Amino acid sequence: MTFRPLHDRVVIRRAEGDLISEGGIIIPDTAKEKPQEGEVIAVGPGLRDESSKLIPLDVKAGDVILFAKWSGTEVKIDGEDLLIMKESDIMGIVEKTGAPAGKAA
Repeated sequence: MTFRPLHDRVVIRRAEGDLISEGGIIIPDTAKEKPQEGEVIAVGPGLRDESSKLIPLDVKAGDVILFAKWSGTEVKIDGEDLLIMKESDIMGIVEKTGAPAGKAA
């Protein structure tokens, strides 16, 4: 099945949460907090302004984003749990950077 969101909606695949805490404790699924990070799978065409001009979205498929804790609607598409949310619920795009440079001795 192919799913295309409408207007300013975005389809997100939520990132996997940590299974083990920093202290080495295994966290069961029922106690895990859902991550607020995910990958954009599909985006709608955008919104239209008062003059019917299309305003495209700032995110694109493949972007890794952060979103508000209770954002979106959980759906199951092709057996996969995904989120559909408006672009305004997205707080920002996570950009991958190289490893920090070490101090010169």
